[in-house]
Parts: sequence; structure tokens; C-alpha cells
Amino acid sequence: MRKTTMLKKLILDREILVMPGAYDATSARIVEKAGFKAVTIGGYPASASLLGKPDLSLLTLPEMVNHTRNIVEAVNIPVFADGNTGHGGVLNVIRTVREFEKAGAAGVFIEDQVFPKRCGHMEGKQVVEVEEMVAKIKAAVDARQDPDFVIMARTDALAVYGIDEAIKRANKYREAGADLIFVEAPTTKEQMYRITHEIDAPNLAIQIEGGKTPILTVKELEEIGYSVVVYPISALYAAAWAVKKVMEELMTKGTTAGFMDRMIHFHDFNELMDLTNLRKKETSFYFGLSP
Repeated sequence: MRKTTMLKKLILDREILVMPGAYDATSARIVEKAGFKAVTIGGYPASASLLGKPDLSLLTLPEMVNHTRNIVEAVNIPVFADGNTGHGGVLNVIRTVREFEKAGAAGVFIEDQVFPKRCGHMEGKQVVEVEEMVAKIKAAVDARQDPDFVIMARTDALAVYGIDEAIKRANKYREAGADLIFVEAPTTKEQMYRITHEIDAPNLAIQIEGGKTPILTVKELEEIGYSVVVYPISALYAAAWAVKKVMEELMTKGTTAGFMDRMIHFHDFNELMDLTNLRKKETSFYFGLSP
């Protein structure tokens, strides 16, 4: 089954799809090995890992596509990508979708923020006119080669104009052809319930530690009516905390020995990287091939 078809099926299944976020290929491998069925890569963790900068539209399309391609090649599960605002107008959206599709992503989202955008849980967001975003969604749908390549429409209108406008926009984006809808940064369970019951589409929720949206259990989100839940920066935050702590340990004590029980070790990390299987494959070309 194609990864695109697999992702679309997971979105439409009765059970909510839990899709953690990776920040690089290694974290994506960890997500897969933990048993999750899909992984996503967003601009926030990509900007942090590639540039050491916040999510302020600093990454270019080629940088994001290449980062996504590396993640796709590292795992066997579907990868859902961040298309930002489409990186321009409708013609840019067409190229954005085609580049991510060629990179092997199973889907991509486009958002209605004014460029340069910012993380959806930051202040000071602005959104484009509805008609502009509708045109972008139509262009994205028209550009995909595989009909199962998932196009998600994200709206940040809630923070700018309120929940009613966000729901209104979301339904228009669905009518334009979006397969999945994401209303960014609801602040109450009541808003989340309205989103899933007033938008005629599969809906995605995100859980950001320290963000504006209430942190709920997967079961609670499923009961509210969400089809997908994403944890976009949990891995990034956990990794940043661990690196901070081990560096403090090394600086203060002159050794990492006291941190050993909170680290993956040499052999286990090599196995995570699939070293044994790659060495076996390498050897087979010298000694294991049939004449």
C-alpha cells in the first residue's frame, strides 16, 4: 500500500490517529520504533534543528523539502509535511505540493497566515483573505499527482477573528477540496467541541506543551471528535531538556558518568541506526551473492 493511501486510511479510521512530530531523521526512527503509525515534521522543530532559530518562516522551501526527504528515507511509516503558507501565491503552492510529493511525503498542509508566518501559538498573527486561501487549496489539490496525497488546510483565524470565523473558513477550505482541517490554537474544550461538530470534515488537533490549547488525553480528544492528534514538538522539547541537563552535568562535574542512566549507550544507539543489518547487507555483496 502506498504511504499516501496508508495515511488517508489512518485519518478516516474510527480510531484517532496519534502522529508525533520528529525534528530530524533520528527522532523519526524513534517515533517509528515506539510503534506509532505515522510521523510529522513541522516548521517549528525543523527551524530549531536546522537553524537554531524560532518558527518565523526563515526556512526556505528547498531546505524544508530536503529535511523532509531525509526523514522519509529513514522510516517506513507515512510522513506528513509542513507546507507553510505555500511559500507564496497559487503558483508557489503548486510547486510546494509537487516538491513534497516528489520527496516522498504522504501529505502536506497549507495555512492561511500572512507571510512571513509564525508559530500558531505565538502572538501577533495575521491571516489572508478567505478567497486567497481557497484558491491556494484548489491549486494544491490540482497539483498533486497521487489523489491520495493528503492536503490539509490550516486556519489561524481563531486568534484574529474568533471561533465563528475560524469555523466558517474551515468549511470553505473543505469545500475547496481539503482532505483534513486544522483550526489552530483553540483555548477551551468548548471551542474544540464546536470545531469537530460544526466543521464537516476530519479534524486535526495539536498538543503543545506550554501552548494555548488544553492538554487532553488521546481518549478525550477522540471523544470530542478529532480524527488526528499531533504532538509536534514533544520530542524536540524532551531532547533539548536532556542535552541541557547532560551539558550542565559535564560542566559542573567534569564527567557524564552520573548521567549514564539517562542516556542511550553506544551499542543501543548503533542498533537504533540499524548498523547490524546494514553491515550484513554490505558483507553480502562480497561473500553472500549467488553466482
